[in-house]
Amino acid sequence: MSEVYAARRERLRERCTAGGSATALVTRPANVRYLAGAAPRGAVLLLGRGEDLLFCGGPPSGEAAVGRPDQALRVQVLPGPGGDPAVAAADVALAQGAESLAVEEHHLTVTRHRALGSVAPRLRLADLGGAVEQLRVIKDEEEISCLRIGAEIADQALGELLESILVGRTERHLALELERRLVDHGADGPAFATSVGTGPNSGRRGHRPTDRRVEEGDFLSVCLGASYRGYRCEIGRTFVIGTSPADWQIELYDLVFAAQRAGREALTPGAAYRDVDRAARQVLDSAGYTEGLSPLTGHGVGLEIDEDPQLAPAAMGKLDACVPVTVEPGVHLPGRGGVRIDDTLVVRPEADGGPELLTITTKELLAL
Repeated sequence: MSEVYAARRERLRERCTAGGSATALVTRPANVRYLAGAAPRGAVLLLGRGEDLLFCGGPPSGEAAVGRPDQALRVQVLPGPGGDPAVAAADVALAQGAESLAVEEHHLTVTRHRALGSVAPRLRLADLGGAVEQLRVIKDEEEISCLRIGAEIADQALGELLESILVGRTERHLALELERRLVDHGADGPAFATSVGTGPNSGRRGHRPTDRRVEEGDFLSVCLGASYRGYRCEIGRTFVIGTSPADWQIELYDLVFAAQRAGREALTPGAAYRDVDRAARQVLDSAGYTEGLSPLTGHGVGLEIDEDPQLAPAAMGKLDACVPVTVEPGVHLPGRGGVRIDDTLVVRPEADGGPELLTITTKELLAL
């Protein structure tokens, strides 16, 4: 992997040089991991004039489960507790002869930005902006492989839950069991807080599980994800509990399924982000569901669960191949419940078979 990390850092260095800064300080944890491999909490990366350095408050653990930094990087551990790795990095950049330092202003606190300016007053601080996030949008096949394994783990955990008795159990209990199963099957942990909604809570985006118990005839909506080697995927499904679904449940489910299918089919290289959103949203709009819809149809995934691109009505930009995204439309009817269907896919050209579906748990409306 060393050559992969080195190539990523070189692409960033080219961007910095084009922007007039020969050095850069990366502080956002996901960005540090992307460029340097697994690193201790709070570590920062300096793209220096002579060499690149990883600054840490303490030594890397070295545990295989946690991962290690790129072996080609020199790790500099602060001599004592309480120091700021970013400030130490700025001091070294100045000693290397740097005149300017590009920093991630969207991540730095005002206090930390001032500290950088005070320790190295002769350094001109420039804004790196979202340069690293932009590099992270297109994934290589190793990254996609991690997402694929994470999706398999999430599918397995969800499949096992569906084989158990659900009536009478609380949303909170089911969410905790799903997260335990993710770890049992090899995940680092949940990619985000697992959402389980029953009855009137079903279909709500980001619903936090409560002590409401599953009842016969309920919609049950579940949204979970696995983190594997730092990469995070997402899956969401909706089911009916214990009986044949009512007519209104079938109609609502079929509508959301049609919207989700339209969004998935729109995932082609060169498609505008807003057009993918529109494809799914129009299905729901045409059925009269214009109020209360999610502000977006999907988003990118990777080292964070909510990355660029955003598949939303006002989003600017177009999809590239090898970009993993979610497609997750939903409808929630206050007091009754609702439906969410959520998949993680990778954008692929038609010649390669079109979008690659990573989360494969059935989307048939099951009565459990």
